[in-house]
Amino acid sequence: MTEPVPFIEWGAAMLPQPGQPLSGDDYLIHPLPDGLLVAVIDGLGHGPKAALAARLAVETLRQHAQTNLIELINRCHQALTGTRGAVISLAAIHTGSTAMNWLGVGNVAGLLARSDGTRRHMVLRGGVVGYRLPPLRVFSEALLPGDTLIFATDGIRRSFTQDVPANLPPQALAEAILANHSRQTDDATVVVGRYNT
Repeated sequence: MTEPVPFIEWGAAMLPQPGQPLSGDDYLIHPLPDGLLVAVIDGLGHGPKAALAARLAVETLRQHAQTNLIELINRCHQALTGTRGAVISLAAIHTGSTAMNWLGVGNVAGLLARSDGTRRHMVLRGGVVGYRLPPLRVFSEALLPGDTLIFATDGIRRSFTQDVPANLPPQALAEAILANHSRQTDDATVVVGRYNT
């Protein structure tokens, strides 16, 4: 757990693939000078080798959290060369400017469920960090109080995007998505962050 960041509530829920001792998924919630870095990583495959790739990505992100998102992905790409590789989605939430930058490589889904009921899906680029990077592009979104960011690995059915109860706190929402939308055939991770005033 990290220290709380003013104006941002967050929660996370994870399950390894049934029968596996370790999850190949991981996540990082890391404070920034003006906000929070949120990352969800899915190491390719299952078990210890996938877990190793995911943990290595988390450590790389933690060490270089102050750099921009493209640089973070490039550093992870270097660190994961020779491993299974991973797919990664990142968001930097800046409370001072009430903005969020996000970037995804692979199939970790990102959804911004806005307080007005509209939804924005993260644009994902095909590729594998540590093996083959696509051209990288950061997308930016202005944030309003109550806007909720959700990252989910492919162990979560994409139907979760239609089931985002706004009244649940982030931890309860992450647990509900995991319970209601887990495929039960893969590692599954959900991270939820909500911007408040």
